[in-house]
Amino acid sequence: MKKRTNKILLGVMTLVVSVALCACGGGKGGEASAESKNSSETTTTETEAQAGGAAVKGGEVTVGIAQDLDSLDPHKMAYAGTKEVLFNVFEGLVKADQNGDLIPAVASEYTVSDDAKVYTFTLRDGITFHDGSAVTTEDIKYSIERYAEIQGESSAFSNLESVDVVDDKTVEVHLKEGNSEFLSALTLAILPQSNEANFETQPIGTGPFKFVSFTPGQSFVVEAYEGYWNAELPYLDKVEFKIVADADTALTELQAGSLDVYQYLTVDQAETLSSGFNIMEGSVNYVQGMFLNNAVEPFNDVRVRQALAYAVDKDMINDFLFGGKSHLIGTNMIPAFKKYYNEETETVYSRDLEKAKALLTEAGYGDGFEFTITVPNNYAPHESTAQVIVENLKEIGITAQINTVEFSTWYDQVYVGRDYEATVVAVDGTLSPSSWLAKNLSTASNNFTNYNNADFDKAYTDAMASIDDEEKVKLYKECQMILAEDAASIYVQDPANLVAVNEKLAGYVFYPCAAQDMALVYFTE
Repeated sequence: MKKRTNKILLGVMTLVVSVALCACGGGKGGEASAESKNSSETTTTETEAQAGGAAVKGGEVTVGIAQDLDSLDPHKMAYAGTKEVLFNVFEGLVKADQNGDLIPAVASEYTVSDDAKVYTFTLRDGITFHDGSAVTTEDIKYSIERYAEIQGESSAFSNLESVDVVDDKTVEVHLKEGNSEFLSALTLAILPQSNEANFETQPIGTGPFKFVSFTPGQSFVVEAYEGYWNAELPYLDKVEFKIVADADTALTELQAGSLDVYQYLTVDQAETLSSGFNIMEGSVNYVQGMFLNNAVEPFNDVRVRQALAYAVDKDMINDFLFGGKSHLIGTNMIPAFKKYYNEETETVYSRDLEKAKALLTEAGYGDGFEFTITVPNNYAPHESTAQVIVENLKEIGITAQINTVEFSTWYDQVYVGRDYEATVVAVDGTLSPSSWLAKNLSTASNNFTNYNNADFDKAYTDAMASIDDEEKVKLYKECQMILAEDAASIYVQDPANLVAVNEKLAGYVFYPCAAQDMALVYFTE
């Protein structure tokens, strides 16, 4: 048996997070290494040292967010933006910290059987829900089984055999087949079964903040939970997540003082904030690109997809939007997964218009063709990326038009309905490397690109069946190279994340998953 009691890592994985994830600017010095103390157990003194200022307890902060929340039920939420917000309210048996490590949350410790089929968790002493009721092992069993039912057979939970309550402190999770990455799936929110009728209207979790109010299209408000198991957190009394979909409006509100934090800025936008803010630099930790519907003409022809890969100027996009600060990629995984990430995919295609034209001619599109790029409106750089791509493709005789839609429309039409030709968007995953690749499996319910490649399916399936980490590394890299060479989509970048933070605040950190952790943020003296 393998036991973890303090800093819980990803099973037999070692996720080494790149410097870009933790690089800080403007008032936050230093880099967080993989050996740093985890965020949930960081002391006040350590946090102050990281941020360069004494922490002041209390105060209220307004965080601008680019899109509405799709659900207050954490087992049903789908939008990455929703996950970022609800990270503050809900916790799983374990939770992510800013280094990509999984650390104790509802559980205080766990063990994993040698065959990675049995995960055993010990409930944290004295932990309570936001209504003051004690968290029980029955709540844990209920939450895991409910989440598994909602996620369905296409998720990691299709491998779940049973959840057994051993006693009032111990729960065993049994899998049908060994899965050394399953720990990351157990970041799912632990919920009180007694609140089942109110999950969508009065959410209750175990996180550092508790729910106050939600006004669709306007704001989501939380306040500090005084009974939080880590007595030193949070620092702030109250946080309002204000929905400001338009980046220009957000800039105006930042300058007017009605927003304290706003992320996903471009270089030009950040430069307009000449005073009153620190600009933090990190990575979005999403795969941004032009995703292609492989089931529609002409993108069902690999030669056409490859022609686009040769034509798109990634450097131009990066320079134009982020001053060259993004990490250019060639596959559907972020560079943060250093051990698993296949750097060789970055050089499969370099810009070559002659090769692009030759491939189009060979595919029967020598005179070009027309298509539409559907772009969601929740992230301004998506449309700008699409605009650069449109100009790039003109050089090889292809005419592309941009159709900008509300994010909810994009989600229903493109992601769920698969009714589109191409889209510029950023896709996310979890701390499990397989989650970034799973959406390309031919049978996956979230395979919105309709990608179908038997070699990919086999390599991915073999990787999931293995509990040998070296073999997983080899197979995951093989999966990534297949996606790259096949030009399954046009992978562009892991965008730079420029975040405006009120200069009176400190403690803001970046995560390699969808999270805006306001528990660590505080006002300085």
